[in-house]
Amino acid sequence: MNLRDQLKEILPEILPSDPSSSIKGTELIRLVKYRLKQEYSDATLRYHFSILCADPSSPIAKVDQGQGYYLRTTRVTTLEEARALAAAGFTQAGMDLFHSGREMVDLARSRMAKMRALYLRVAAADARFPFALSPSASPEGLWKYPDVAVVDWELEEAGDTDLRLSGDLLDLKRSLGVQPFAISSVRLSMAASYDTVRELFFQTLSGSRWAHAGELVIGAAITDEQLAEDLRRLGGEYGVGVSTLGIQIEALDDIADASSIARMEDRAFESLQGRLISRQKITVARPTATLDWRLIRDMRRDHPEFQSFFGWIEQCLRDGTATPPAAAAAEMPLLSGASSLAMAPARSVTLVG
Repeated sequence: MNLRDQLKEILPEILPSDPSSSIKGTELIRLVKYRLKQEYSDATLRYHFSILCADPSSPIAKVDQGQGYYLRTTRVTTLEEARALAAAGFTQAGMDLFHSGREMVDLARSRMAKMRALYLRVAAADARFPFALSPSASPEGLWKYPDVAVVDWELEEAGDTDLRLSGDLLDLKRSLGVQPFAISSVRLSMAASYDTVRELFFQTLSGSRWAHAGELVIGAAITDEQLAEDLRRLGGEYGVGVSTLGIQIEALDDIADASSIARMEDRAFESLQGRLISRQKITVARPTATLDWRLIRDMRRDHPEFQSFFGWIEQCLRDGTATPPAAAAAEMPLLSGASSLAMAPARSVTLVG
């Protein structure tokens, strides 16, 4: 067991839960050394204490403007919870990400899940096919996998209400070796600030290398013109689409839960959308002509939901019908560790020649 893991086991048994009774670093080193399985220098232990204090999942916290350490009793337990708090704008409001209580974490999770459910419904209403993917459980995954994969088929109108795949165009594209669909890799964030915007943007860019296009969708409106201009410049330079839903974040608290958004009848959702959403397009994605099949091969191997996602596309092409599968998780949780391939309600699309 490495030193970091040993400390995570040992520290809860040593540290006091009351910050006023915090232990000075020298004393903590002495107590820890008795329990370690091998010898480490004081400098190495101090270094690991500092690293762990910056880890929202660790049991150790440092007193504000002091030198003592205490037990972090209300802590973020996963990377995705930390991401939710940051993306929901709580740190921008002056709240401490690493010391946020469970209620604040739960509120951030709820708001992000609702925002994600809203985006899925909006995309489906635009005759797109969005698949929500389980969030990454590692920092590397934030740069590799999207939050949503969206398929755009070649469509033609068929009557007043139905949409159909254009069979002639599909056959032509197949004969030319061109994919008869376009896939967008979408990163979702509740809010953006000067502190987070570049990381969000380049996560979007990095996570979209496998797809035809990358999109960054931000829940809250961007009212700072300089921030919007920065995103406009980045989007134009790298070909990434950037848009906002224009949601008032606090208004999400009036919605029961994310699953209620997924279950809404179209008319009810249209009413909700009219009250809650005011979309803004900052840049338009500049798609590439092909997919990176080498990356896709690796992603299908490492992420089971991508196997299901591309299996669905293959099935659609075989059957000539793009029918959204039933959601595997009604609430479409953004921060769950469980698999949650899900798709917002949408009309079936039938191929016609």
